Amino acid sequence: MTGFYEMNSHPLILTLDQYGVPHRWVTWQHACVYVARDLVAWDAGETEFTFYGGQNRITGERSALCTRSIIAIRGKALSGRALHPIPPLSNRELFHRDRNICAYCIKEFPAQRLTRDHVQPVSQGGRDAWMNVVTACRTCNQAKGGRTPEQAHMQLAYAPYIPNKAEYLILCNRHILADQMDFLARHVPSQSRLRAPHD
Repeated sequence: MTGFYEMNSHPLILTLDQYGVPHRWVTWQHACVYVARDLVAWDAGETEFTFYGGQNRITGERSALCTRSIIAIRGKALSGRALHPIPPLSNRELFHRDRNICAYCIKEFPAQRLTRDHVQPVSQGGRDAWMNVVTACRTCNQAKGGRTPEQAHMQLAYAPYIPNKAEYLILCNRHILADQMDFLARHVPSQSRLRAPHD
């Protein structure tokens, strides 16, 4: 499938390291920089994008760059925070990880009715980290207060875990193309809550 995009369009491109490990989402502008600098080791995916720029004053031809929806980047071009093995924690990704289901009453809620609950409260030495946080509805979080689940006599319905890079990339992009999702799904562990029950 080929897509033709003007400069004001902005599909996200999935980048990998040169060994095929998911890295991060980049804008089409960033992907074009990789292409123009010959930093794309290989590409994948069924979707190809052609990005058009301005016209050459002499020839009248319009500039264009092509990239696929998934690109692998050579060596040192990949750097920075995105290489860190533990993805950053935010409420949006936390709620997505837990499928918007409260860890205590096991009901599904819209994001605005959910909170981040620290299983081991911060006041008792708990950390604000993936392995110590779960999604909780406001009612359950207030009932638990500054106590552990045991102290509050509330049972955890599921355990917290750190999403791997592929899971995190799924969690933080709302507009994933089918070929990108197929690629990322191959890197999602079988025990992940992101997998459908029938997977």
